[in-house]
Amino acid sequence: MKLVRKDIEKDNAGQVTLVPEEPEDMWHTYNLVQVGDSLRASTIRKVQTESSTGSVGSNRVRTTLTLCVEAIDFDSQACQLRVKGTNIQENEYVKMGAYHTIELEPNRQFTLAKKQWDSVVLERIEQACDPAWSADVAAVVMQEGLAHICLVTPSMTLTRAKVEVNIPRKRKGNCSQHDRALERFYEQVVQAIQRHINFDVVKCVLVASPGFVREQFCDYMFQQAVKTDNKVLLENRSKFLQVHASSGHKYSLKEALCDPTVASRLSDTKAAGEVKALDDFYKMLQHEPDRAFYGLKQVEKANEAMAIDTLLISDELFRHQDVATRSRYVRLVDSVKENAGTVRVFSSLHVSGEQLSQLTGVAAILRFPVPELSDQEDDSSSEED
Repeated sequence: MKLVRKDIEKDNAGQVTLVPEEPEDMWHTYNLVQVGDSLRASTIRKVQTESSTGSVGSNRVRTTLTLCVEAIDFDSQACQLRVKGTNIQENEYVKMGAYHTIELEPNRQFTLAKKQWDSVVLERIEQACDPAWSADVAAVVMQEGLAHICLVTPSMTLTRAKVEVNIPRKRKGNCSQHDRALERFYEQVVQAIQRHINFDVVKCVLVASPGFVREQFCDYMFQQAVKTDNKVLLENRSKFLQVHASSGHKYSLKEALCDPTVASRLSDTKAAGEVKALDDFYKMLQHEPDRAFYGLKQVEKANEAMAIDTLLISDELFRHQDVATRSRYVRLVDSVKENAGTVRVFSSLHVSGEQLSQLTGVAAILRFPVPELSDQEDDSSSEED
């Protein structure tokens, strides 16, 4: 994302002009745009024209419109963002108050105006415009007959391909059918890797599986690469890292990212940081439950006691339609930062973010035990009984 201009007043009203450069920038934009904002961008409009003879025709014209945003639609697989709203500025093709849907395009700038720019949104703009945040991890999560090829960006986990092949069981004295099906499966996974992974960008490819599947697959892939003189795979052999996962399903990617060898290779990526923070929370919940809270009310009470060391919060909560509820989450984030706590905003499109959403979307690791909060909860529940 490229920041062209930023005009924000002291009362936090103002506008920013941005240029989305990569598909992931559309995800950042989706998290920036809210209902009630004003969006100005280039778009295509179908216009009806009437000739001097009275015949009516239509043609498509490119024009720049300013909409008051009413609905936002994001396609996570295609990384496309559509914004629907009413026109609020005079235009030769579109009447004031007329509805239009703008599909934001890569490398075309747009201007977003808000009455109130909060700290969470401003921080996201900084992160989106920081070149160090580019996607650099790919993953192949597999088991016999099933594989997912994923791109792990700082903000989301994108499933680029799913490979499924029926593998017959080994029969006593005859393994040929099993071996042929397995070879066909491996070949399809190799093709998917070559099609969807850009080795100029990706610094590390995780190959995760249960048992010996990953070793057998990597042996097959590089043996074939030598036979066919596949220079792309051979030159990037050092980028492949084999790790354990319990299955070939996408959710097993969290286990792979938790692996210490992976964590050391990916120590500078946001994805690894999120996974570690969530892992630390689960460990704390198991061993010291008085220092691990989740749910907005519990976390707010812990914050009042200035006890929060690390706040884990899903970006989904900042897209809440109710302004008062959204402001409540922003105030919580600002307060934790003021009290020298760490705030980790999880992407709801990441495997770790999906898990955090199951814990209400907000959780906290505390500096010190706050048993009285747990006791209060227990007392209130016993009174209800």
